[in-house]
Amino acid sequence: MSLFSNHTLFIIIITVVVSLLAWQSPQLMQRLIFYPPAVQRGQVDRFVTHGFIHADGMHLFFNMFTLYSFGQAVQGLFMSKLGSLGFVLFYLAALVVAIVPTYLKQKNNPRYSSLGASGAVSAVIFSYILMNPWSTLLLFVIPVPAIVFAVAYVAYSVWADGQGRGSINHSAHLVGGIFGMLATIAIEPGIVAHFFNQLMHPRFLGFGG
Repeated sequence: MSLFSNHTLFIIIITVVVSLLAWQSPQLMQRLIFYPPAVQRGQVDRFVTHGFIHADGMHLFFNMFTLYSFGQAVQGLFMSKLGSLGFVLFYLAALVVAIVPTYLKQKNNPRYSSLGASGAVSAVIFSYILMNPWSTLLLFVIPVPAIVFAVAYVAYSVWADGQGRGSINHSAHLVGGIFGMLATIAIEPGIVAHFFNQLMHPRFLGFGG
């Protein structure tokens, strides 16, 4: 598979390059980051561009490693159902949908900004979970079944978003995950029966397996 047909890898390379450039240019960082007042002034591209910049190396590595681990399987499904750009469209749509609730909540807050691909990466993770609920994921370096990871992830995101602490956009994580599942069901309704069948017949698989 070439770089241009492996859209997961293509997205990762673009994200890494743009993040590196933004770290070297505060002006570029400020232009790409999700900043509600700028969106209200017409810079709607920020709904997408914020997903291609990251706060630091660890933030970038975690998101891109996760995307690489689970993107291949999800990419195959969306490309088979929606055509060659299916996965790219899914990923970009997830970036937008995941940040919309944040925009509605923070649109009049000049002190708020957000960045990172977490909303779209969450969509990929939860799409993958529908396919392989018993595959092994890592929760703070502890291997756990994907379905357990999903429950813990949702519970933590809801709790953390309610606390309103820190700079991590937990709302985008949660909304992105929900979008990932709904989009997957929309293009492959049979995956619901597949998911419950898998759920009732546990078969533990390796990481990303």
